[in-house]
Amino acid sequence: MLELLNVNPSSGDPIYRQLSEQIVRLIVGGQLQQQQVLPSVRQIAEHLTVNPMTVSRAIQLLVEQGWLERRRGQPTRVAAREESETTSGAQLLVPQVEALIAQATQLGVSVEELQDVIAKVWHK
Repeated sequence: MLELLNVNPSSGDPIYRQLSEQIVRLIVGGQLQQQQVLPSVRQIAEHLTVNPMTVSRAIQLLVEQGWLERRRGQPTRVAAREESETTSGAQLLVPQVEALIAQATQLGVSVEELQDVIAKVWHK
């Protein structure tokens, strides 16, 4: 699982948010299964070369949101969740799609042109 995680310290997004969003994508995308054990905070921090408190903050956020579960004396696991509209992979893309549409509008790109670009890139 560690090889699927990476963060960009130069990004405008805080590292804990980058990490939490990536873990949610891995869960929704099926790379992390329900009840699967996550590496320890220390292991994740060492792999990403970030402060363990940053990793702990990301994990705690996901526990609060119901994506992960922690029990005293046991490793952190992916929580059992019901599939819903708000947790689908497509739904997670909405913010990026909104940003893309805003950029396309500023550039005067039509919906048809944008669909063509997406189709061409998708089928590369």
